[in-house]
Amino acid sequence: KFDNPDVERVRRAHRNDLENILPFFIIGFLYVLIDPTPGLAINLFRAVGIARIVHTIVYAVVVVPQPSRALAFFVALGATVYMGFQVVIAAL
Repeated sequence: KFDNPDVERVRRAHRNDLENILPFFIIGFLYVLIDPTPGLAINLFRAVGIARIVHTIVYAVVVVPQPSRALAFFVALGATVYMGFQVVIAAL
């Protein structure tokens, strides 16, 4: 059994990254295929990248109390959901 809290925190952060990055890659790829405005697409990708890095840092490296982790998570989620809606709208 693993019982080191620091190791377990890093494991949870890594698992969270894997669970969130794969859907972003898929939706981001589909979003690029619908030929979005380049400036908007670049800024959405930057926002997700920065938010995921911040989320990982405040979760696993420098533990900062909420709502910092939640804000970083929801910025990335919001950008991904927006891209997903745009893909669905373009497909209709």
